[in-house]
This record gives sequence, C-alpha cells and structure tokens, in this order.
Amino acid sequence: MEFAHVSVLLEETIEQLHIKEDGIYVDGTLGGAGHAYQVCKKLGEKGRFIGIDQDAEAIAASAERLGEFGDKVSIVKSNYVHMKQVLQNLGIEKVDGIVLDLGVSSYQLDNAERGFSYREDALLDMRMDREQTLTAKYIVNTYTEQELFRIIKEYGEERFARNIARNIVKARQEKEIETTGELCNIIRKSMPAKARNGKGHPAKRTFQAIRIECNRELEVLRDALNDMVDLLNDRGRICVITFHSLEDRLVKMNFRKNENPCTCPPDFPVCVCGKESKGKVITKKPVLPTGEEQEKNARSKSAKLRVFERKYV
Repeated sequence: MEFAHVSVLLEETIEQLHIKEDGIYVDGTLGGAGHAYQVCKKLGEKGRFIGIDQDAEAIAASAERLGEFGDKVSIVKSNYVHMKQVLQNLGIEKVDGIVLDLGVSSYQLDNAERGFSYREDALLDMRMDREQTLTAKYIVNTYTEQELFRIIKEYGEERFARNIARNIVKARQEKEIETTGELCNIIRKSMPAKARNGKGHPAKRTFQAIRIECNRELEVLRDALNDMVDLLNDRGRICVITFHSLEDRLVKMNFRKNENPCTCPPDFPVCVCGKESKGKVITKKPVLPTGEEQEKNARSKSAKLRVFERKYV
C-alpha cells in the first residue's frame, strides 16, 4: 500500500513560514512529505531541510519523494520531542522554521493492519512507531477501569466514557479484546441508541483517546513546544496544525505564554519577575481550512493552524 497523505492547510502553512532561500527548516511530523516537498521547492542551494518521523514507512516514502533535492535534505527516524538532539547531531543550532502537522496520516488510518481505524476489523495496535512496546491492545486489556475512564473522558471528550470503560473491563474478563471490531461492538453497546445512530461513528472519540494515550501525543507536544521555540532564529516561525481541541488549547496557551511569560500580579506598575517575551503570536485566531478544502478532504474539517514568531529583544 502506498504511503498517501493529503496535506491539510498546505498553502496557508507554506505562506506563514516566510521561507528564505538559504534558510534551515524542520518538519517534525514528516509523514508523506506533503509540506516538506513545498518547503524544499523554495530552498536555494544553501538552504537545508530536516525531516523527522517515527514511522519507518513514512520515512521510506518521504525519502523517495524528496530524493530530487539531494543533499539539502536530511531525514531522521525519531520523535519530534527529540528535535533539539537530532539537530545537534547534524551540527545545527538554530533553524528558520518548524512545521508540525499533528494529524494521523491517511495511510495510517486506511491501512487496516495498523489498527488505527474503527471502520476496518484488524488487530488493535495504533502505534505510530512500530518499534515501541505499548499498543492499544495492551491499554484496552490491562488498564484499570478508572484509568480507561480517565483517558476516554479526557482525551476523547466522550460523554459515555464511564459506561465504555466499565464494559471494556467486563468484556475482557471473559476473553481478551484483540481487534478493532471487538472494541467497536463494546463501545456501541455502551451507548444509548440515539447516540449510536447519530452523526459520526460512535467509536471515533474512544479510538482517538486510546491512540493519544498509546503514542503519548499530548505529553510529547507539551514537552516539545518550548524547546522548539528556543530553536528558532530571530524572526523564525513555528507552524502547528492540530486536529482536536486538547492539542489546540495546549498550543494556544503555550504560544501565549511564550509571548507574555510575566508572572507579576496585574496591579504591579512594572515587571519585576524578569521573564522576557520570546516573540509574538501571529495567529490571534487559528487559520482554518477553506470551504473548498473541507469539501475535498473531509479529514481537514477539524484542522487549525497556529503560528508563533521568535523575536530577540
């Protein structure tokens, strides 16, 4: 199966990056190299591009796609949380732009054997890095009812989280839950008919929650954002595309804090905490996909782009 992924908010992201011909740019979620290809096209001979992804299949596909750009491109199998170390290993201290597209690729969703999709029956997996040991199957079969309730409620924002967690634990006492289909059936039975037959797939939120837990997605994002802001050259920009409210809120709050880190009480006449702004939020409101893009690619509907620009005072 070909590693295919339609890049969301592609033109808007490239425009916001303000690409310089001789600049250094990093894509921390390389995927099928959709954003990366457009960045590389704008680089001159002295420009440089570094792509990072934890999915070996994405690495192979993007290496082929970016092959025409030769030595300008370096591709590294890693998680973007290690970006600082990855760049140090390549002899790079600062960069001019960073892209993060936090969506699951179409390839990962549509390739049944990866166990991400609630639309295909396959073994429960959901690992973006297939070398890691934690899988969705392990989470579903070993987490306590309280732990399952917490992640489904918090990461999936699922109204019926308590019922779903209770019924998962009940079902696995009889037999191990092994497939996406088995999990979907449990989720369906945990919901009233009206919710089951409503808009969207009933398992969507629970699958999202388990995937986030399996890949430590929010933890990784939280740990990485400050490092990435610090990696930027003066006027360098970071563009982050999120697909659900938890990620978006996290990015929004982080950018806001980097713009205004002052911890002094509001009634202080002058700042005495000494914390200085690292730049400015470019997108006071997130950039959203056009109606045309949403029609062409249903998966873009929940996408939001936020941009921060580094500034040395």
